[in-house]
Amino acid sequence: MTCKFPICFPVCGLLVLAITASSAQVASHAPTVFKQPLPADPALTQLTATGKPVARVNGVVLTDRDLLREEFAIFPYGKQHNGIPKDMEPQIRQGAMQMIIFEELVYQQAMQQKMTIPAAKMQKAEADFRKQFPTPDDYNAFLKSEFNGSDVLLREKIKRSLLIEAYLKAEVYSKSTVTPAEVKAYFESNSKRFTHPESYIFQTISILPPANATAQQLKEGRTRAENAFKQAKVTKTAKEFGLLAEKISDDDYRVMMGQHKAMPVKELAPPVIKALAAMKPGDVSDLIQLDQAFTIIRLNEHILAGKEKFDATLQSALTKELQKNKDNQLRAALDKKLRQGAKVEML
Repeated sequence: MTCKFPICFPVCGLLVLAITASSAQVASHAPTVFKQPLPADPALTQLTATGKPVARVNGVVLTDRDLLREEFAIFPYGKQHNGIPKDMEPQIRQGAMQMIIFEELVYQQAMQQKMTIPAAKMQKAEADFRKQFPTPDDYNAFLKSEFNGSDVLLREKIKRSLLIEAYLKAEVYSKSTVTPAEVKAYFESNSKRFTHPESYIFQTISILPPANATAQQLKEGRTRAENAFKQAKVTKTAKEFGLLAEKISDDDYRVMMGQHKAMPVKELAPPVIKALAAMKPGDVSDLIQLDQAFTIIRLNEHILAGKEKFDATLQSALTKELQKNKDNQLRAALDKKLRQGAKVEML
């Protein structure tokens, strides 16, 4: 996704998705059963599912319903937007396709090994699934649309997810543990990583002019920006500001409720630095003009330059990170192994 707002200097930071073209895509999350999303609005990719085949794995057909659920699992913000932004959709769809193929291969392997799920665990999973729905009518509507009203078919879907999870637990999760000694050794051998520059974490609402804007369009842009500023100033929380960003902002970060990760001072434009330096967390800036664009910033955190301490919080975060890395490596290796000899067809 290209960045459309010159808030950063010399280049604008990109929204980085945890999706790549490699087999690491299979590491996104544990298998689950999802509700059917609503159709996207006209400004976003139109996501609909009809049961059309999209892939065949050792003779088993996977449909666009499976693919759609996985896309929303990878990009949960899509539920807020009623869809996935068009410029992000191809990358997310590629990752989703990799994931549903991987899960089908895992499921087939679990079946070959004659793995089973205890009755008590199945009952709990079914009860937990029902809790997703506010009323019995909502549940029945979902059951009808997704499984032709069949509890048996739904039960098989839940069982499938549990078998995939059980197989991954044996082949991935149980092998991806990281010891405290490994975590400490990583910290000590990567000291540069834990020395950070002065940075800011913030949200933005931006009003951007069209390419080759006319004088009238620039005037209209300023009016939009002034109206946006008035609305932003009355927000009280990061969530309120973020919801407004989703609704009216033109920059790419709107899909993340305007949220930017920690940005080093050296990468920010001078007018932005000046504004942030005068703010405290929770403040909303005045209207900032950058060339012909306008932005409003909400400061969430000011991080001073320094070196992190190896305390319990950092140790816990690093443990999770290293375990996830090992988990990804094991999943990628498993994906490669399962694909050997498998017949995978894209339809």
